[in-house]
Amino acid sequence: MATKIRLQRHGRKGYAFYQIVIADSRAPRDGKFIERIGSYNPNTNPATVDLNFERALYWLQVGAQPTDTTRNILSREGVCLKKHLLEGVKKGAFDEAAAEEKFQAWLKNKQASVQAIKEKDSEAARAAAKARLEAEKEANKAKAEIVAKKKAELAAAEAAKQAEEAAAAAPAEEAPATESAE
Repeated sequence: MATKIRLQRHGRKGYAFYQIVIADSRAPRDGKFIERIGSYNPNTNPATVDLNFERALYWLQVGAQPTDTTRNILSREGVCLKKHLLEGVKKGAFDEAAAEEKFQAWLKNKQASVQAIKEKDSEAARAAAKARLEAEKEANKAKAEIVAKKKAELAAAEAAKQAEEAAAAAPAEEAPATESAE
């Protein structure tokens, strides 16, 4: 029986997430499987991978063939490197302690690079939020200036109207006074 390590699709339309499974190569994509070894969610940034490392390594060692996407996932998680190092131990290229040391160094480097990417993304998000805040402050300042200008114009128009009414009322009061004097 030819076994494959592949993805099994779940989720709704437009928002897929996947289970990483060991299945017979003749079984349907979402059909019967032998064992579930993890999950993969590409919707998060960065993509979330939950993997049973030991079981994935076991299945690779007994000959299960990963599909292209799962090969990339396993490689990113270090399963393929660990398999390669263990094969080197079997051939006598180096001992198991050296293999474990190389793997731990790779894992530490990988975690540092992932952390750097996360920090860069969070810094970019903070910078974007700060830029939005500054743009909003400028827009609010411009609106406040326009509102103040309109209020000044309305106040000036009201003052002119009151002055006009006062001017119209003053000659009317003076007019009867001049008529009575005649």
